[in-house]
Amino acid sequence: MMVFITHCWKSLLPRLLLGWLAAAVLGLGAALAQAPEDTERPMLRLERIDDAIWLSTQLQFDLSPAVVDALHKGIPVFFVAQADVLRERWYWTNKRIVTAKRQFRLAYQPLTNRWRLNITSGEVVEPALGLALNQSFESWKDALATVRRITRWKIADTPELKANAAYLVAFRFRLDLTQLPRPLQIGTLGQSDWSVELAGEQLLDAGSDQ
Repeated sequence: MMVFITHCWKSLLPRLLLGWLAAAVLGLGAALAQAPEDTERPMLRLERIDDAIWLSTQLQFDLSPAVVDALHKGIPVFFVAQADVLRERWYWTNKRIVTAKRQFRLAYQPLTNRWRLNITSGEVVEPALGLALNQSFESWKDALATVRRITRWKIADTPELKANAAYLVAFRFRLDLTQLPRPLQIGTLGQSDWSVELAGEQLLDAGSDQ
């Protein structure tokens, strides 16, 4: 009896292993097929114009129904774009030379039934909103299209960079959960619906024309 059970187990083991392997492959394929588009690396375009470095990119991401619902309830949403110019060093970690930051504040105005987008550099605070670039839209989709499109954003002055040196521009874009109301911050912890994160890199030769 012991010999019979051992023989059956040995004959079933390869089939079980094949079944587990097939399930793992199918599961991995499904996960890849359902990967969100907002994880795509943005393509960066760098230009040297008038002694400055300018960055342009077209971001690919969407807002989840949970974020859109919060916007319609009057909760402003903030996005942050950051570009770091790094000098590559073979003997140590890359050195950050300059950092540029741009923030977007998107909010719904129920009295006018319009959407307000404020774009500013540095930290966004309420008293400074009047100094920001203010735009009004009929829908949040139109406003979001403006957020996705970054055109000729000045991220550095060329005098800050050494000629004939290789630099790396590291770009990051995210939905800033820290600027949400405190109860909502706690409620969004670990929720993928509130995750918008994109990052990309591009080499920059400060000593040649872009």
